[in-house]
Formats: sequence, structure tokens, C-alpha cells
Amino acid sequence: MLDIRRLRILRELKIRGTLAEVAAALNYSPSSVSQQLSLLEKEAGLELLRKTGRRVQLTPQAEILVAHTEQLLQRLERAETDLAASLTTVTGTVRVAVFQSAALALMPQALAEMRRRHPEVRIEMVQREPETALYETWARDFDLVVAEQYPGHAAPHHPDLDRQQLTTDAIRLAVPADATELGGVDSVDDAKALPWVMEPHGAASRHWAEQACRSAGFEPDVRYETADLQAQIRLVESGNAVAFMPDLMWTGRPHGCRLLELPSRPRRTIFTSVRSASAHHPAIAAFREVLGQAAAGI
Repeated sequence: MLDIRRLRILRELKIRGTLAEVAAALNYSPSSVSQQLSLLEKEAGLELLRKTGRRVQLTPQAEILVAHTEQLLQRLERAETDLAASLTTVTGTVRVAVFQSAALALMPQALAEMRRRHPEVRIEMVQREPETALYETWARDFDLVVAEQYPGHAAPHHPDLDRQQLTTDAIRLAVPADATELGGVDSVDDAKALPWVMEPHGAASRHWAEQACRSAGFEPDVRYETADLQAQIRLVESGNAVAFMPDLMWTGRPHGCRLLELPSRPRRTIFTSVRSASAHHPAIAAFREVLGQAAAGI
């Protein structure tokens, strides 16, 4: 009989790529991971791994086991969901990955409401960039992800992840409140020679912002890079830069910026994703409902 725990380690190796990353993900030592995989090879009676330099590669037989392991894990997750649904009280732990503006605008109200309605549910939240968080939710590091999608820039799709839209928000040009700062700005065209602050390369927002500037006929002078949108706002408020900013960032906070409408009136989409096998877990479904209500109230 093949051991499901060892099969999961093999699947993690397929996903993570190295023994060290598998060990970190599962809180094992690399030597323990290697030992468990050796035992799995003995159970299967087949070679499952081959060394290629400093890495290991899965054999075709290992790939077959990984495919079956995916199905087994989905089945087990559905079993856990059915067990939880049979109880009269909503309990459990929900691991949530969320990006910054949603963490600021949605999570405080959602967490408070969840604590009021379902005090026996534990919510664990980690801030993650959406592209990374979607992958990690598919890989079972998280139960639910709050992610974003910019216009014309599709968020990554992963098998077995569903999507439910929470809300949309406008993207505007944020400039200093004092019109004399930076020479005065009333449109994107006025900002072509000004310093910009944007997220680092690789972020969907950075790709969208650069394309928006290029569509307006110029290459932005990106002097400042930070993934922290609150830091971006401070740079704009202090007259050091201009930036594209989604409306969700202004929820519940005053600001010293002027917000200029863009010609195409672009909107960002905020959505949640969970694995289909756990979508009906009472704790996950309850928190998803509370998030939806928090978004509707903004």
C-alpha cells in the first residue's frame, strides 16, 4: 500500500522543484524528505527520481503517481468539507492570502464580522502578491485568496481554482493636492515629463501602468519603485511623484492627493478564489460571504 503522506511529498517535489523547498513547505528537514522519498520508491518497487546535476527529476512513473495524488488530495479535501458541513457549528481554520489594498479596505471589517458571527473559526491572513498567492492557493498553502486583475491583463489561471468577483474599483492618476507642485498636472499628458512611482517589474499593476503611459504617447520616468502603495501615496502627497492608484486605497482614510479621471475610465477587478474541492467548506464559504458583504459596503 502506498503511503499518502509520501505521495504528497512527491507531489510537492513536482511543484516546488527542490528537496530544500519541499522541506521548507512541509516543515521537514531535507534529509527527512529524501528518506521519505526513498521509502516511497521501495513501496512502489520502481525508480521515481533521477539526479540531474544538483537537482532531481521525476521519472515517468513518478509523474503517474503525482497525477493520482492530485485526485486523492482532492477527494480527501472533499471528505473534510463534507465532515465539516455535517456539524451544527461552523469551525476550523481558514488560511487567507490577500494583496495590500484589499487587506486595508476589506479585511478589518470582514475579520470583525467573522469573529461576531462565527467565533470558533480561526482566520490566518498573509499578505501576498496576487500572482504568487493564486499559485500558492492551488498548491494548498492557502485556502482562499483575494486577488486582483487589471484591465487587459489576465490573472493567472490554475486548475481546480474557481473565481468569484468581489467588486471593481476605478484606477485614477494621483497627483499632489497642491496644483503648483510638480508644475501643475491636470491630465496624464501633463505628467509625461514628471517623476513616477510604480510597483516593481513583474507586478500586473506595473505592466498595466507602463502600457497606459505608452498608450498616451510617452515612456514614464519611473524614479521610485515600491510594492507598498501607502509609501507611493506619501510620495505623491509630498510632491515627489505621480502615480496610478486604485480607488480601494482611499477606503477609510483621508488623503492629500488630487485624483484625475483617466480617458478610458479603467477599472480593476477584485475577486476571490478557492479550490473547488473546499469551496463548500462551511468556514471557507462563511468567510467568502463576509468578504462579499464588506466589498458591497464600500
